[in-house]
Amino acid sequence: MSAQPSSIYIGKKPLLNYVLAAMINFNSGVDTVILKARGNMIGKAVDVARMVIERMLNTVKIEDIKIDSEFIEQEGGGKRRVSTIEITLKHELA
Repeated sequence: MSAQPSSIYIGKKPLLNYVLAAMINFNSGVDTVILKARGNMIGKAVDVARMVIERMLNTVKIEDIKIDSEFIEQEGGGKRRVSTIEITLKHELA
């Protein structure tokens, strides 16, 4: 298995695109996938993690969850705080 983790940034694409991307990574030999999302996409990242675990027949486990917030620049100036999440999934062979 690969020691290099793969990152998937969750955005506005359909949910199954991200599930498929994670599953392809695991099936190609990557043992750790990190799902990253911020703002309104945090819920989608949680859904992706749950679907990957279910579809991989529970050979994937949640290894770590990190929550944070960061400031992003607004168009009119100023900064806005946005919540972020990183969900680390680990493929465990039976």
